Amino acid sequence: MEKRGNTEEPCLQVQMFGGFALSWGGKLITSNMKSSESQFNYLMELLLHHRKEGVSRDMVERVLFEDRDIQDIHHATRSVIYNTKKKLKASGLPEVNYIEQRKGIFYWNPQVPVREDAEEFQRRYQEAEAEVEPEKKLQLYMEACHLYTGEFLTQQTATVWIAHEAKRYRAMFCACVERATALLREMQDFLQMEELGVYATAISPLSDWETVTMEALVAMGRYEDARRLYDDTVGLYFQEQGLRPSSRMMELFNKLGTQMEHQYDALDDIQKKLSEDMEVVQGGYMCTYPVFQGVYRMVERMMERGGQSVYLMLCMVVDSKGNPMRDGAVLDELTQRLGEAIQHSVRHSDSVCRYGKGQYLVLLVNTTRENCGVIQRRINYHFIIGRQRTGVQYYVNSVVCSPNKGKAVLDKDKG
Repeated sequence: MEKRGNTEEPCLQVQMFGGFALSWGGKLITSNMKSSESQFNYLMELLLHHRKEGVSRDMVERVLFEDRDIQDIHHATRSVIYNTKKKLKASGLPEVNYIEQRKGIFYWNPQVPVREDAEEFQRRYQEAEAEVEPEKKLQLYMEACHLYTGEFLTQQTATVWIAHEAKRYRAMFCACVERATALLREMQDFLQMEELGVYATAISPLSDWETVTMEALVAMGRYEDARRLYDDTVGLYFQEQGLRPSSRMMELFNKLGTQMEHQYDALDDIQKKLSEDMEVVQGGYMCTYPVFQGVYRMVERMMERGGQSVYLMLCMVVDSKGNPMRDGAVLDELTQRLGEAIQHSVRHSDSVCRYGKGQYLVLLVNTTRENCGVIQRRINYHFIIGRQRTGVQYYVNSVVCSPNKGKAVLDKDKG
């Protein structure tokens, strides 16, 4: 915003991140995508974002009308521009020719100054890239991060020019967070790193920014907070995307295990904290993937002494044709039900974890091949309701510790 003497020149405030909004003199002109204002919004987004280089008539017409069959598209475009000027004038903007046309190119009139959040964000980012003094560089990166308040025009990402810009700004935001994190790590400012991780996660969910927060928590010795964050993140990623934890998250989780320290306790008290409440816990041991992985590896080592028969079973939701289901609200509900069915069908000593959408792993210790079939029938009994067309596909591998570093011997069984 430009200043002249002690007064501030009025400026058209333009929000592009997280949705579209225009305001003048503190008064909102338009926001989001009301159907009655859609063409006004489309035109203003395009012109204001490209106000320096201008926009061709062809581009304006494509954005306003897409593939609609309009008899006189030039007349329709002039009509939209005329109504846009009327709306801007009625909103209190100075009486000028807001939209100028020169040689087939439309320009925003510079007599009306504009402050666009996307432009400000890019400017801070570029300043940070050019800055050499670490503290000033960090400050600029942090300012840029907080100017990015969401995806660029998030409700219209199907439009080609918007999708292109959204991808470009998203990459800049990622670079800002990564470089700010590196500087904070060098300065050992873990409190601000935690705040940055929380902000980045809120602005761009499911982008693995939880690792920034977790690293800061571990560095500050806040182990219980880090463990809760890990559990919450693993649960969220499985629920929303059917994904396992990233390698970075796993690395931090393992680091957490090696660094975690507790206050002095007697052995009996420690044992109480380690044990489950047997009156509350029912069915198999439901755990996260990293915990399941640890249990699996421990069982492999115990098998070196022999005498145990261990099976790993994968349970997968399939459609009526026997094909794995990939996505959708129905799969989310079926995944939840399958987990409950498995937990109530296996023994108290068996371990269960969700592996992906519609997929669960079960580690069956001290059982037989025949008992695996019995467990599958129990799961089907609890899972299949009435004439339900979906079902469960089962794969069973016997786990046999061999001299070749405990390599599993595969014995597939479909049920």
